[in-house]
Amino acid sequence: MAVADHVVVDGVVLEARWWPAAAPAPGVPIVLLHEGLGSVSLWRGFPALLAEVTSRPVFAYSRRGYGRSAARGRGLALDFMETEAAVVPRVLDAAGIARAVLFGHSDGGSIALLAAATVPSRVEALVLEAPHVFVEDLSVASIARMRDQWAASDLRARLARHHQHVDEAFLGWNGVWLDPAFRAWTIEPVLSRVACPTLVLQGIDDEYGTVAQVEAIAAQTAGTVETALLPHCGHSPHRDRPAEVLSRTAAFLARTHRTATDHGR
Repeated sequence: MAVADHVVVDGVVLEARWWPAAAPAPGVPIVLLHEGLGSVSLWRGFPALLAEVTSRPVFAYSRRGYGRSAARGRGLALDFMETEAAVVPRVLDAAGIARAVLFGHSDGGSIALLAAATVPSRVEALVLEAPHVFVEDLSVASIARMRDQWAASDLRARLARHHQHVDEAFLGWNGVWLDPAFRAWTIEPVLSRVACPTLVLQGIDDEYGTVAQVEAIAAQTAGTVETALLPHCGHSPHRDRPAEVLSRTAAFLARTHRTATDHGR
């Protein structure tokens, strides 16, 4: 059963939720960082399953302007992922989490990498689904198609079920990714500062990114990196291939915990 709550960060109310582990084992909590149009509710049943297979509590929150979190009242800046990475440790403080595994999906994966680079003492390990470390033509083309769907389909109505401020959520995110100036965005310069163990999961059929993102992370981060390219899988491995994501994550975190214990951490 999910436990609903919220956290207050810098005076801003953010939607948040805990999924406790039924039989907790040693290990820090897992914190979920959602995709560009994600929210707490859009993780659906995955957090409960993740808590079950890892025996770790799972915590998720919706970034400002998403889900049931407070509105931003403005658009997103081109450096919004860097800004959100700076919010991560303050969310951890508000939730009473000293150290965590960050599980990030898409933009959330990029935010997780940035947080691990800037506050390494707070991040034990990373699990990344379809992260972005630079902008690809494929990403921009797919996001442009979403803009067309926003105008011509029921996309807005479907997203409104999960976002209280749906226009702000969609138009802010879509506007950044389609801004010509955003084509120069990259977080490759900070990857060398990511020293924690990392698992990267990428769908072979991902319509928003390619294996080049995975290769950049594997080549440029300082910690150990495990990668998995998942067949018959698009941009959301935890939805397209949940059993494989759960089993790989549980095994990775078990190895990470043993290694940390062996080193006296």
